[in-house]
Amino acid sequence: MSKLSTAARRLVLGRPFRSDKLSHTLLPKRIALPVFASDALSSVAYAPEEVFLVLSVAGLGAYSLTPWIGLAVGGVMLIVIASYRQNVHAYPSGGGDYEVVTTNLGPTAGLTVASALMVDYVLTVAVSTSSAMSNIGSAVPFVAQHKVLIAVIAILVLASLNLRGIRESGTAFAVPTYAFMIGMYIMLGWGLFQIYVLGHPLRAESAGFEMHSEHGDVLGFALVFLVARAFSSGSAALTGVEAISNGVPAFQKPKSRNAATTLLLLGVISVSLLMGIILLAKATGVKIAERPQEQLIGAPADYHQKTLIAQLADAVFHNFPIGLYLIAGVTALILVLAANTAFNGFPVLGSILAQDSFLPRQLHTRGDRLAFSNGILFLAFAAIAFVVAFRAEVTALIQLYIVGVFVSFTFSQIGMVRHWTRLLRTETDRTVRLQMMRSRVINAIGLTATGTVLVIVVLTKFLAGAWIAILAMGSLFVVMKLIHKHYDTVARELRAQDAAEPGDIVLPSRNHAVVLVSKLHLPTKRALAYARATRPDALEAITVSVDDAETRALVHQWEDSDISVPLKVIASPYREITRPVLDYVRRVTNESPRTVVTVFIPEYVVGHWWEQVLHNQSALRLKGRLLFMPNVMVTSVPWQLSSSERLKKLQPQSAPGDARRGFLE
Repeated sequence: MSKLSTAARRLVLGRPFRSDKLSHTLLPKRIALPVFASDALSSVAYAPEEVFLVLSVAGLGAYSLTPWIGLAVGGVMLIVIASYRQNVHAYPSGGGDYEVVTTNLGPTAGLTVASALMVDYVLTVAVSTSSAMSNIGSAVPFVAQHKVLIAVIAILVLASLNLRGIRESGTAFAVPTYAFMIGMYIMLGWGLFQIYVLGHPLRAESAGFEMHSEHGDVLGFALVFLVARAFSSGSAALTGVEAISNGVPAFQKPKSRNAATTLLLLGVISVSLLMGIILLAKATGVKIAERPQEQLIGAPADYHQKTLIAQLADAVFHNFPIGLYLIAGVTALILVLAANTAFNGFPVLGSILAQDSFLPRQLHTRGDRLAFSNGILFLAFAAIAFVVAFRAEVTALIQLYIVGVFVSFTFSQIGMVRHWTRLLRTETDRTVRLQMMRSRVINAIGLTATGTVLVIVVLTKFLAGAWIAILAMGSLFVVMKLIHKHYDTVARELRAQDAAEPGDIVLPSRNHAVVLVSKLHLPTKRALAYARATRPDALEAITVSVDDAETRALVHQWEDSDISVPLKVIASPYREITRPVLDYVRRVTNESPRTVVTVFIPEYVVGHWWEQVLHNQSALRLKGRLLFMPNVMVTSVPWQLSSSERLKKLQPQSAPGDARRGFLE
């Protein structure tokens, strides 16, 4: 069983890496871009569509606002990109928003940002995979019918790739991400060239339909609210920007400069794709409705509404079907791979939080392949829970989205403004001061933009489902506070006290050894021999009488043997074993408070899991209870059964932390 599990782990994860190979897993810019930017890049596949869907409520006339909303979203993105370029230079350690906010605004604000980021990372995986299943399902009915199961499988595959190490996952994701970018630029470039240069009109399949407004003319405050909601939905294009600031340690040197360059590339590519899609959609007359059967007049009864990207590809490559299939394929693929951004950002953030004692320490440990394996698994299972709970419905999940990322954006910009203000108080060099003041202005503009968007997102999406994300952030915040309180309590309890204080550790006056006996056989004799070798002040063997005939036979056998250690029989009228032993040990410790009682328990070492079920159960229960008793030490004395010989022939198993300590070749 152990050999099989080891082989399976090697097949899935590959051979373990030594700790000194960590530098070989760092990413160059050409790989870092698809690794960290796939989420933001893939957002252009659904963010423009969300804008059109929201505006469809007001009818076709509202579509004239889409370019302006797109410009607003693109402007905010460029401002955020410029702001985060200041972040990665000032804080290159990988803490990202968490480190910035904690350093400048305090641990409570930092933990708020960490909670928001972690929820957003989980939702990134859930939304991206669900959206991919919806896109694929529109062409493949089987996927649509089983999209929850297939989304779960996709998440598990992504987790497996990331468990192999970030360089391998980056290489695996680079090709489809670049294919998506190239394919989108070809589609947009060729489509706009035909329309505006060659003068060939391109018409989407939905261009001939009329758009019906559900509520008549939408004017005044209702129109303002609708535009604000469309803007907040389009702001989904900004998700994933913060992942680069959290992943700076994964870049090759110079880390900060490479991360800043990658951010700039991300901003230029994302904004150009976003505006290109919106302009081409307007030019081809695409119509997207929340309820196409009711809102699209002239559509056939069996009309199946395609995604925005699919309609554009169909219009541009109308006489070239392969182009349509390629665009549809790379779009669906990058929506799955977009989750990889979270798989690279979440584990690093979780490791930093674990180091600060806000999450379990296991999240700080690297696995065999030098990836933060526990963080990757935690993210995968949390995302799967959301996918199953919301049945992979993008419309339901998207309402939870965006809130967390704009909370972190806003707090981060406040922290950066305070960071530059603090440094300016002591800096005297004029050139450096000018650079700092420029950076502070950039971050102040970023604060204004992201703060405004955060207010709009909360107001327009709270009742639609954003409250669930806010509740999740609050719950995670409380849990991390409790974990930190626990670690602090344990640290205070274990901290060495002053020598003069009465709580000092003192040597026990006596060591009273007790050997548990069930039968007089070789394991018992080994336990007696080992207990005698420790030279205790008192040594005795005890047995619990649950069957009078067996106990009498054991006593006679003991008396006939050459064992000099006395055997004490403890009565158990209710045929219990654990409680009588605990009561006896408690009496010994009560009679002499400074006496340490060492309990020796013989145990079998077996070679099969099912043998463990058949043996050692009483020993396990006793150990579990004795560990909670003060002044009691528990010693297991192993006896190897013949079946355990097979384990000696297996390769040594790695233990948690072996890769980090350099034990694995």
